[in-house]
Amino acid sequence: QVQLVESGGGLVLAGGSLSLSCAASGRTVRNYAMGWFRQAPGKEREFVGAISWSGDITHYADSVKGRFTISRDNAKNTVYLQMNSLRPEDTAVYYCAAGTKIAPPPDDYWGQGTQVTVSS
Repeated sequence: QVQLVESGGGLVLAGGSLSLSCAASGRTVRNYAMGWFRQAPGKEREFVGAISWSGDITHYADSVKGRFTISRDNAKNTVYLQMNSLRPEDTAVYYCAAGTKIAPPPDDYWGQGTQVTVSS
C-alpha cells in the first residue's frame, strides 16, 4: 500500500547542511506517520525523527535535536529531513519509514536508503 524512495544523500563538510527527501506513493499514504532512521557501518539502525500524519507532532532523537528538522508536504506525498550543523558521526545510510503509529517509531514500510557522508 505504501512505497518509499529516498533521495538527496551525498558528501558534505562538517558544519554543513544537507536535505533529504522521501517520495511516498499509495492510496492511504496520508494516513501514515513518517520517520527517518540511520545506520552506520557495523552499528545498529537508530531512530532519527518522526512526524505525525498531520505534521502537528514531531519526535527527535537527542543526538539530532536542534540540528535536524523533519517535515512533510502531503500535497506532494513527500517527507523531508533538513540536516544542519552536520558532524562526522552523522555519517550513515539514512532510511525513510512509514507506519500507523508515530510512537513507537513507524516501521511498517521502508525505503532503500541514501548514503550521507560527513567529512572533517
